[in-house]
Amino acid sequence: MKKIDAMRSVDFFRKEFVAHLENKVTTKEPTNLYEPITYILSLGGKRLRPVLTLLATDLFEGDFRLSLDAALAIEVFHNFSLIHDDIMDDAPLRRGHKTVHEKWDTNTGILSGDAMLILSYQLLENYDGNTLKALFQLFNKTSLEVCEGQQYDIDFETRTNVTIDEYLKMIAYKTAVLVASAMKMGAIIAQTTKENQELIYEFGLNLGVAFQLQDDYLDAFGDPKTFGKQLGGDIIENKKTFLYLKSLELGNSTMKSELLNLYSLQPAKPDVKIAAVKAIFEETGAVAETKSQIEKYTHNAFKALDRLQVSEEGKNALRVFGESLMQRKV
Repeated sequence: MKKIDAMRSVDFFRKEFVAHLENKVTTKEPTNLYEPITYILSLGGKRLRPVLTLLATDLFEGDFRLSLDAALAIEVFHNFSLIHDDIMDDAPLRRGHKTVHEKWDTNTGILSGDAMLILSYQLLENYDGNTLKALFQLFNKTSLEVCEGQQYDIDFETRTNVTIDEYLKMIAYKTAVLVASAMKMGAIIAQTTKENQELIYEFGLNLGVAFQLQDDYLDAFGDPKTFGKQLGGDIIENKKTFLYLKSLELGNSTMKSELLNLYSLQPAKPDVKIAAVKAIFEETGAVAETKSQIEKYTHNAFKALDRLQVSEEGKNALRVFGESLMQRKV
């Protein structure tokens, strides 16, 4: 079995993927349909999902180049969902730049997003036989789950009785399933065993949940110098994150009443609100519980990793990658 260098692999695969993206995705006529697509895809980001597709193919001793179109399909789909999410949230910025609907208009955002969804499926046409069937089945399941996750997220904005289990299901569907599917698609293309395919999916799913829980934590308690956006954004928007729900579960009646009251306010200067909410998060033990859950899901991911039938070097590469994600500051 070949040896994989973890850090080189991530950088190497990211560069290979970006080169493939730039070669495949170009602006053509009608410009107003395709320019927003090249724009959103050029804004960068971590390229986490496509890198994982390529890394998974390589892990199972397949040719990563065969996975480039599947990786691009994942990235195009992910960015399609971001365009539509930004419209629903009326978000002005994405990765520090104007969102598509702000730079153009809402109708353009909807139509260009629709085209991206179709393009993501079109990219999978480059596979055939059982590989094509397996990829389509997984992609269809995942796409629907992402939409379900987004609907849960919208529903939770107006619900007062969201449970922890419902929240975890929402972030699993909205975020983690796409990470898991990105890895499983690489495994499918490498034609590894069904057991390996399911285990790499389990690894990605648990890592994806841990990643999102850490996002919740960093939004409130991250380092403002490295976080890249205003701290407390979720608090300002009264989002029912894990920290919020756990505070309601663990806090006494006074803490609960104060938190509910704070989440009913939209002050002109939110700094005082953010500080008060963060204090409740810490006092109730919700911060400690969030960190514990991040560790739990990361541990579950590594348990699945241990059962994979691959080289120890390959396992270590993914373990280092997973640990680097959990130690991030942004």
